[in-house]
Amino acid sequence: MSGTLNKVMLIGNLGKDPEARHFEGGGMLVKFPIATTERYKNREGNQVENTEWHNIVVGRRGLAEICEKYLSKGDKVYIEGRLKTRSWQDQDGQTKYATEVQADNMTMLTPKGEGGSMNTTAPTPSSPQPKAEPAPSSSESNAGDFPVGSDDDDLPF
Repeated sequence: MSGTLNKVMLIGNLGKDPEARHFEGGGMLVKFPIATTERYKNREGNQVENTEWHNIVVGRRGLAEICEKYLSKGDKVYIEGRLKTRSWQDQDGQTKYATEVQADNMTMLTPKGEGGSMNTTAPTPSSPQPKAEPAPSSSESNAGDFPVGSDDDDLPF
């Protein structure tokens, strides 16, 4: 192969609400951290958890607006993009570096009603809660069946 590839795919949870900066001429930039966690058992049989933090930067106007409007701390997202390292001089003249993921695509994975901003109205304690229907047994269930007349889907479009 004669080319190179700079591609990042992450699934993680937002560590804080997105921060948006608006520029003259209509441009905008949205930044937020996401956490990815690896869990495994070590040789002694103990559960080990390693969390890695990734700084996400969204500069594409339409995607940045969606991130600012709909994402909040705790939401699970799928991010696709590329790594970008930038450098600057601090107050002491030291060169500092930061590696960020410049996002090209984002998919919200937190279902409606869970997590941050996706739940815009919380039920009040006095309002009646719908009763959960029992799940059909495996003989009644068919993986290809969809509820008829259901207008309540999780698709954002």
